[in-house]
Formats: sequence, C-alpha cells, structure tokens
Amino acid sequence: MAKALPLMIQGTSSDAGKSVLVTAFCRIFKQRGYRTAPFKSQNMALNSFITVDGLEIGRAQGVQAEACGIEATTNMNPILIKPTRDHEAQIVVHGKPFQNMLATSYRTDFFERGLQIIHDAYEDLAGAFDRVVIEGAGSPAEINLNERELVNMRVARLSNAPVILVTDIERGGAFASLVGTLQLLEPRDRERVIGVVINKFRGDLSLLQSGLDWFEEYTGKPVLGVIPYIPHLYIDAEDSLILDSFVTEQKVDQVIDVAVIRYPRISNFTDVDPFLVEPDCRVRYVSKASDLGRPDLVILPGSKNTLEDLAFLKTQGLEEPLRMLSRSGTWVMGICGGYQMLGNRLLDPYQVESSLGEMDGLGLLAVDTVLLKEKKTTRSVGQLCFDGCRYDVTGYEIHMGQSNPVGSVESLIQLEGHTDGALDRERRVMGTYFHGIFHNDEFRWSFLDLIRREKGLGPMESRVSFLGMREQAYDTIAEVVREHVRLDLIEEKMKAFQQVGMEEKVK
Repeated sequence: MAKALPLMIQGTSSDAGKSVLVTAFCRIFKQRGYRTAPFKSQNMALNSFITVDGLEIGRAQGVQAEACGIEATTNMNPILIKPTRDHEAQIVVHGKPFQNMLATSYRTDFFERGLQIIHDAYEDLAGAFDRVVIEGAGSPAEINLNERELVNMRVARLSNAPVILVTDIERGGAFASLVGTLQLLEPRDRERVIGVVINKFRGDLSLLQSGLDWFEEYTGKPVLGVIPYIPHLYIDAEDSLILDSFVTEQKVDQVIDVAVIRYPRISNFTDVDPFLVEPDCRVRYVSKASDLGRPDLVILPGSKNTLEDLAFLKTQGLEEPLRMLSRSGTWVMGICGGYQMLGNRLLDPYQVESSLGEMDGLGLLAVDTVLLKEKKTTRSVGQLCFDGCRYDVTGYEIHMGQSNPVGSVESLIQLEGHTDGALDRERRVMGTYFHGIFHNDEFRWSFLDLIRREKGLGPMESRVSFLGMREQAYDTIAEVVREHVRLDLIEEKMKAFQQVGMEEKVK
C-alpha cells in the first residue's frame, strides 16, 4: 500500500499560526495534483465539524479537508477533547463521545489507548493519500508534559515527518521563542526540525534581516519564510483563544450592531463569522451587562456547558437586560446551547454537563429542554420560514438536549419528518439547533435587509457569499505561502526524510 509523504507544522505556542499554515500547504499540494489530507492526532477545541457520516471532529481539520478538496473523516482528527469545566473534558474518539475524564486520568489511563488510536488513524490516511499535512498543538517544548504527549514530536516520530516550527511575531519575542523551543527539544527531535517560519510580519523586511541572519548562524536552522500579516482572512477559528485578540473596528457604514454573548464555555462561535464580511455589520463580543448597549441583534451562541454558562450569564447581570432588549425591538437569536438558554427551563437529570441539575432559563421562548445521555451529531437540510418567505438552509447539529414547546411558539425550520427551533414573533426571539444557520447567504441577506428596513434604511445593493469568500481565502493563503516560503527546500527535506525512513526499514 502506498505511503504518503508527511509534513508536520508545530508552533512555539498556541495560536502561532499552525492551523492556517497547514491549510495553506493542503491547498498548495492539492493544486500541485497530490491527493492530500490533513491530520491532527489530538485536538482540544470547542469548535466542531460534522463529517458527512455524522461524526464529530475539530473544526480546523474540517476546514483543512475543504482546502484539500475532500470530505473530512475522523481519521483526520481521531481524538477530540472538549473541555466541560476546569480539569475535565469530554473525550471524543473517532467522532463519538468516549467518556468524560479528568485531566490527570486522561494522562495516566488513556495514553496507551490513545497512542494506538492515533497510530491506526495515521496509517489509514498514509495508505490512502499522497501527502499528509500534520498539525501539532500548543508547543513541543512543554517539558512537563512531553513524557506522555500525543500530539507533537511523538506523532512526528510515528509518521517520520520533518517538522516546520512556526512563531507569531505579533506576540513579541519571536526569536527568543524559536531559540528557546529548539533548545528545550531532545536532540533527536531538534534534528527533525527542518527550519522555521515567522508568521504575521508587518513592515519592512529589511529591518528584520539582521535577526534572521543571526538566528540561522546561532541555531543552524534555516528561516524557511517570513509570512506577512494577511488581513480579512475568513477561515474558521479552531478555538476561543482567538477571541482574546478580537478587535471591533467601528466604521461609519456599519449601521447594524451585532452583540454576541461570550460565556466561558462558548462553542462553535464560527456561527457568527458571516457577519464579519458584511459591510454594514459591526460584531461585538459581550461578557457583562455594562457592555451590552442597544444592539440590533443579540446572538447567544453554542455552549459546551449550558447550565454553567447560563449561571455565568445571570451572574454577569445579563439576564434582565436581554429581556428588556427583546421587549424593545432587538432581535435575539439563540443557537444550540444559546437556544436552550432562551427557554423556560433547562433540566440535566443525568448530570450530563454539570451537577447543577436544573435551572430557569431566560423565559424568552416557550420551550423546555432536557439534556439526554446520547449526543446528536448530524448534517441537516431543511426549509426555514421567516418574514413570509421560505429559504432552503443547510447546517449541522451537535447537541445532547431535546427542546419541546410548552406554549405559543412557531417552529423555525421544517426538516423531513420533524421540525427544528422556535420563533416568538411578538418578542422577536428565535432559537435553533442548526449551527451554520447564518452561513446560508439568502437567509442572512434577507434578515439583515429586514433590520435595515426597520431602521429606515434601504436594502444593500450587493453582498458577497461567505462560503465563496472562504474558498477564495484558501487560494489566498496558498499564494502568500508560495511567494514567501521556500517550498523547494521543504520539498527536498520531505523526500530526504522519506528516503531515510525507507533505508531504516531495509536495515
């Protein structure tokens, strides 16, 4: 069986640019005619992607598969860790919940099982594709964790992959982080690093050149490229860490104010990404009542721990302001966990998410929700009825709850044989389990034009397709990497590692 040529991207820290660089190489190899697949052995993230067969993996690997022009499978991310609270997470193995585990138990009891799962998944991919682009996690220099890590250098050794080390220069201390990471690696792992990439550089490259020269002389490792900062790159984020650096840029033509409630266990917040490309929308993340203001639209996104995030929302004083906004004309939309929070009651009889048991919701939708033991993960297609029109919509569902009407609400989406969601026209409140609802261009455009009409404004003359922009983004990052990274040297090193691997097998 054919053996793929691997390449691994590791970082000096989380959010250094690993996911985007992997996505770029996925698209570059695809454009060169190679059958290419992404791989991340273990992903800790609350942004999920649902495969065509209804299984759950990290969103980044779903995006990377799109860049490869293929359907994602669980072999691309065999282990997904979804934190539920401090020191505890739901472990998802090949797309299905395995069990909730404490961090210490995962490290001590799951290691051998996890290593075998990862080995088998990678071998399956390597036998089916020409190239596999592997993503690490965090930093390979976490010396307190390296003995039983399952995602960085152990995977590089397992796959015999050459490693590119990437750092984010915007964070400051780029050379220190690169040098420090290299020095903390074991000698055999340091040899596996074929070079480094500096990410998100702004300014005159000549001012950086002396540092690049010093680095190469000091470490003996080549600088494979300096990638410039790429603005407006609309590719789904892997986890909520990116929200820490999210900046709202207020412009005169941003007449629609969108407030997104950010709670501690926010998940699949990529649901709001389409508003970022709309020229008349300003998107804000809000965690306390004093920052809420009077938005035109409030979105309560998904949550990995709905009861505890609902408790957080109440503690932050957001409960009554949200009710007041709905009464005064603001549209309120809840997606998945956010939908559950909008209802009257939320019950967790099996303590699926927490020990809280049950809690009153915000009372903005006449529904009650019960959390069940089985998780529903599926891609869905339906018709959304809104403002006198019907829209064909696609989305995906990831939830362990069932919400049932207990009063006067209309269903939001008609699926084959059943309905989804709820709409309270009087209070202007909507809820749905459909992730990706606003990725449906026709519905999003019509909804925004309705808000414009209510503000006394005419409709937008033209808007852009979000999915079209995302596809264009894959080509953009591939072009930037081609221009600024030494692909010839990387290709040479990849083949050299493959040759050494073959020679060792012969021995």
